[in-house]
Amino acid sequence: MNARKPYPSDVSDDEWALVVPYLTLLPEAAGQREHALRGVFNGLRYVIKTGAPWRWMPNDLPPWAAVYLQAQRWLAAGCFEALAEDLRAVLRVAAGRKAQPSAAILDSRTLRSSPESGARAGYDGAKRKRGSKLHLAVDTLGYPLALHVTPASTDDRAEVGRLAQAVQASTGQSVDLAYVDQGYTGPKAGDAAKAHGIELEVVKLPDTKRGFVLLPRRWVVERTFAWATRFRRLVKDYEGYASTLADLHLVAFACLMLKQAAQLTGGP
Repeated sequence: MNARKPYPSDVSDDEWALVVPYLTLLPEAAGQREHALRGVFNGLRYVIKTGAPWRWMPNDLPPWAAVYLQAQRWLAAGCFEALAEDLRAVLRVAAGRKAQPSAAILDSRTLRSSPESGARAGYDGAKRKRGSKLHLAVDTLGYPLALHVTPASTDDRAEVGRLAQAVQASTGQSVDLAYVDQGYTGPKAGDAAKAHGIELEVVKLPDTKRGFVLLPRRWVVERTFAWATRFRRLVKDYEGYASTLADLHLVAFACLMLKQAAQLTGGP
């Protein structure tokens, strides 16, 4: 690839050294490879960070079709799931925690629909939005454990079982407690979590609440949602498929964790 002025979204040398083992599906000398993996990864990061449509990929990055197809190969091979799980363990150990968490926080975020996603959108009466809902589980440091996307009309309590199952699969059955808000009250959510060995603890607002209140544990997942809004592609639902929206969130969180892990090695 010709020399070019780097974009702010480009992967750093320290980050690339950490991520390249996860992205190399074929040997470097493979005859099928036409574009450098680092350039393709930079193209994927550019789209998620800036929110640009695929076909608006800058001409000094690999062609959009090459980036899109390679991203699909990475996602199908589970590259970013493996990267995120390993980075989470590294960052937890660096913070003085066990590699696998014993507690999680569950919550959802509604993203307003766009013309691309409107056909599968639902209406969230509580948020007064039509769109899609991201269901997310994080550890107590805010690193993602599991996520998936549904129409915004889906009841949060109906998704607890699916989230709990994915959390235990990601952590090796290490989680036994999950903090939730009052939207998850009732036996339906509690029983779904217990079926996977997780006890739900509802963090309630104080009876004397006036104005903004920082809830224990609950603020962690809200911060993770705020991390996602740093990526313009994730501010609304611009995707034709729910699975694509979930995948791009996974890539974005992996990139955030990658930056933090690179800093541990002495990078900028």
